[in-house]
Amino acid sequence: MAITPDHIHDIIPEPALRRLPWYLAYVSMLKDQNVEYVSSTQISRELSVDASQIAKDLSFLNIKGKTRIGYNVITLEKELQDFLGFHRSHNALIVGVGSLGGALIQDSGLANYGLNIVAGFDTNPDIIGRTLCGIPVFDIHELALRRKQFSAEIGIITVPVEHAQSVADQLIEAGVKALWNYTPYRIKVTDDIVVQNTSIYAHLAVMYNRLSITKSRTVNS
Repeated sequence: MAITPDHIHDIIPEPALRRLPWYLAYVSMLKDQNVEYVSSTQISRELSVDASQIAKDLSFLNIKGKTRIGYNVITLEKELQDFLGFHRSHNALIVGVGSLGGALIQDSGLANYGLNIVAGFDTNPDIIGRTLCGIPVFDIHELALRRKQFSAEIGIITVPVEHAQSVADQLIEAGVKALWNYTPYRIKVTDDIVVQNTSIYAHLAVMYNRLSITKSRTVNS
């Protein structure tokens, strides 16, 4: 039986799913260089991922290379783009139009990956009513109305940590089905809501810790 996209979403492990954009970025670069085929060994050398792991990851999408030739670059790029949904537009609302929220609104590169931020929300009267890169900023009390107006399915949370859960609750009540949480707070949601946590502070903690270990090894060597 052929593996449908719905079945793929059910079985593909999250670590493999996180690696797929790496492969896409690399093969897109190869396409721009007019490279016709690429092997998993070549991808492995560039991305420091084991070649057998790359082949296994791509097999989840039912993508198989040709023996001694590899993967057709154009076909591989298209299959990855289609699966990852980067060609489809996903409307999103962002709550918290401060420095981080404002930066995300101004990041035009997100649109290249299908994320279309259509409106921002805040409680600061100095921000409400303004537009940023053509994106309107509304009072948080208009969340439900505007969510319906823009048919947004994703909510981006860039508020102070103490407001993370209440904002998540408001977004869910307004009708969003997925949350991209930029705060270090682990929000609580029901099983039918998708949550992706991207805590800059958590990544900083890991980086600082690894940096201190590296420095310690250098000093003691």
